[in-house]
Amino acid sequence: MTVFSGLKVLDAASFIAGPAAATVLADFGADVIKVEPPAGDLQRVLSSVPPSPRAHANYSWHLANHNKRGMCIDLKSPGGTTILQRLVEWADVVITNAPHGAREELHLGYEQVSAWNPRVVYADVTGFGDAGPDAKLPGFDLTAYWSRSGLLSSTRDAGAPPTVPVPGSGDYASAIGLYAAIVTAIYHRERTGKGTSVGTSLLAGGVWAAGTFVTGALAGGRSYGLHNPNAPTNPLINPYQSSDGRWFMLVASPPHWPGLAKAVGHPELPADPRFADAHAMAKHSAELTDLLDAAFRSQSLAHWQDVLDRAHITYGVIQTPEEVAADPQLRANEMVVPLDGVGELAETVSSPVTVRGLTKARATRAPELGEHNDEVLGELGFSSAEIARLRTTGVIPAATKQEAA
Repeated sequence: MTVFSGLKVLDAASFIAGPAAATVLADFGADVIKVEPPAGDLQRVLSSVPPSPRAHANYSWHLANHNKRGMCIDLKSPGGTTILQRLVEWADVVITNAPHGAREELHLGYEQVSAWNPRVVYADVTGFGDAGPDAKLPGFDLTAYWSRSGLLSSTRDAGAPPTVPVPGSGDYASAIGLYAAIVTAIYHRERTGKGTSVGTSLLAGGVWAAGTFVTGALAGGRSYGLHNPNAPTNPLINPYQSSDGRWFMLVASPPHWPGLAKAVGHPELPADPRFADAHAMAKHSAELTDLLDAAFRSQSLAHWQDVLDRAHITYGVIQTPEEVAADPQLRANEMVVPLDGVGELAETVSSPVTVRGLTKARATRAPELGEHNDEVLGELGFSSAEIARLRTTGVIPAATKQEAA
């Protein structure tokens, strides 16, 4: 028995945060039905668009949509509305990211959905929130989560232009916020018996992630400016490079400064007035950074891992995605799990939520477009003749290979 066994979820969202939140629910046993328009969810092509890594498998699609059943419905048609109503009446949770205005045209607004099912948990994710002048603007993680939030302006070095973050990174972070909102609403319904509307936005997620700097600005704080790796505000928190070209992030606290100085071969540095405390280090940052940089560049990464580990100095090796994929720590903690049903993709990344003592559902491939139309329509009470009529009128597409079989 998994946590959400028996929970029924209608995933009427797309690309990427809404579907990813539904996937977390599916990982814990929820029955998730994903509804796509005739053209399909845009995420079906993400794996083939640069800068996504080139691979034979549609890895991005399976990452955000595994463990779901899939339907393809033209919700703009009257027949599509009939199907949608039955799906909403079936569901415990409805998830959408359709823009305000467009969602009402599709009968996916909260007023319509809750009229069909008053106990439903209605969850949505937007780019910029429900109110304000930009509420109806389309939002992507690069524009709303990273750029508008101020996060991207601070995530670079002085003198360097803004960069492009990992595609989907803001979406996947925001998906956990939406999942948390859904779980909160489910708990509320358990206590009151009432459904409710919850949501988040990519902007809210980005501002939360950038909260240290944003609240600093709210407090009237004065920024130290962009990070300068050659003269950082705190030389003990800075990336350094070893003799074999490997980068690692040093994160040493003041109490560890004597041990770090000894580890790099300069035990005299803590007694130097220039480096006696954090304020002195900041004033003489370039000098201390030069000393540390020269020391770290003199030996290999393996040497520094051994030395820093023995001195109990915190650091993190800056790994490539390929190194992360092979990192045994991920499999030891089930951050990477087996994926069934995809010959060219044996594993996928699991959602970052763990309930100790309970196992997640085993990950199975994401659905083909409209793969489970007939199966789900039958469960919703549509007869074979009605399903055939929906197909001939274009409400649903022709039967898939799986359905035909």
